[in-house]
Amino acid sequence: MPARLLLVLDADSTLIRNEVIELIADEAGRGAEVAAATEAAMRGEVDFATSLRSRVEALRGVPLAAFARVLARIEPTPGARELIDAVHARGGIVGVVSGGFHEVLDTVAPQLGVDVWRANRLHAADGVLTGRVDGGIVDAAGKAAALGEWAAEHGVPASRTVAVGDGANDLLMMAAAGLGVAFNAKPAVRAQADLVIGPVDLAQVVPLLP
Repeated sequence: MPARLLLVLDADSTLIRNEVIELIADEAGRGAEVAAATEAAMRGEVDFATSLRSRVEALRGVPLAAFARVLARIEPTPGARELIDAVHARGGIVGVVSGGFHEVLDTVAPQLGVDVWRANRLHAADGVLTGRVDGGIVDAAGKAAALGEWAAEHGVPASRTVAVGDGANDLLMMAAAGLGVAFNAKPAVRAQADLVIGPVDLAQVVPLLP
């Protein structure tokens, strides 16, 4: 039976308040450096994949045991559970596609009731991060592709898809959706979105659901 609608959310600074790569970088004492690079990437000033690889390089040597501390610092965005519940009540599904990492999303997404998710994976050896991404990078094109794949898989027409994001790498996904919503977003994203939500409260998206 087809789903009635598909909502796809970005993860960092959208589904959750944090930028996960910065939390991991804190474990290496390089949080400020990585935060500045993340901000430039989200504004669209640098190529996302190139930026991600350089930021992940800064995580080299972080022990996998540190992820317990990282997960303890994750804060869901206000209204996240309310929005996800509202989509489910309407017979829809919720996806999350992230330039962040499965190592965190695999715990956070099911806790919040997300149905499907896709993110990058960090390469590790001997219990520590190697500073490399394992496999292909989820970039702007990857996010748009995920929305299309999930819509097709669940029988949802494009007109009944909603994409919510904050950074430049969300723009293709937002353009591909029936409704693209800028949330807590950078200026370039606000300028190109169908709708802009100012308050950091995902429940504000509920009245927009098709």
